[in-house]
Amino acid sequence: MFIDGLIESVAEKDNPSVVGLDPKIEYVPQFIRTEFFTKNGFTMEAAAEAIFAYNKLIIDAVADIVPAVKPQSAYYEMYGVHGMEAFRKTADYAKLKGLVVIADCKRNDIGSTAACYSRAYLGETEIGPERRRAFNADALTVTPYLGSDGIEPFVKDCDAYGKGLFVLVKTSNESSGQFQDLVTQSGRKVYEEVARYVNDLSAANRGKHGYGNIGAVVGATYPEEARSLRKIMKNAYFLVPGYGYQGGTGESIKSCFDEKGLGALIAASRSIILAYKSDRYKGRYPEEEFYKASRDAAIDMRDDIKNALKSI
Repeated sequence: MFIDGLIESVAEKDNPSVVGLDPKIEYVPQFIRTEFFTKNGFTMEAAAEAIFAYNKLIIDAVADIVPAVKPQSAYYEMYGVHGMEAFRKTADYAKLKGLVVIADCKRNDIGSTAACYSRAYLGETEIGPERRRAFNADALTVTPYLGSDGIEPFVKDCDAYGKGLFVLVKTSNESSGQFQDLVTQSGRKVYEEVARYVNDLSAANRGKHGYGNIGAVVGATYPEEARSLRKIMKNAYFLVPGYGYQGGTGESIKSCFDEKGLGALIAASRSIILAYKSDRYKGRYPEEEFYKASRDAAIDMRDDIKNALKSI
């Protein structure tokens, strides 16, 4: 099962964190940009190749520290087909380094279209007598807004291919409550209704650690809501964005974990991949060794979370 493999990777690294690979060309150090712009001009292709080179150096720097990476597809799609090729190559390279890959794409649609999204990221596409995989991901983020018929195709492929799913429940952005906190006829908030649905999916097929392959996205910026959601979703693993740049800390994410220190994977993107530009790490290394700052930031994040979990 996906979830058992993820939990074992977390235990092996002693680190429940994931690095979000959310690059823009302006994030990439100048020496890398110069190399590819000189070669191919100011083109989508050059930008995508520079981003992949940047990602590889970060992956190499953190692969022995973190169990997983989370490339966000929007940051690649804006560079067109070349950007999506960088997304594909990034996922392949991370897998080669032994990392769990969570494709952060937030996909969904009506059932038949959702099935196509699912084939792209979780399953396989039929081409004549052959089956081909478009993207080498272990798990995918999805939105539940269309209801169960938009989720079920993904769940089926999770079961068929041993993959995982993280359904948006309570997101980390400031305006999330505009819709997610609305009260339904049952007296529960919308995100609580989604949480109950996600937990039922998780409970239907649990692994040896008590969690299912269907997890939930729960923002680090809402610790009180996370505490109540942990009680509702006892079978669902949490993917927790919002650590670092959005204000989440080791203390604010404690409520996402169970009493054994399991149940959550904490995500950080800019605070890791842009560490070389931050006040804390700036100037610590030459530009050509920027990735060492990312490594330091990943270690500091790991230690912050571990220290916070001591008081669970």
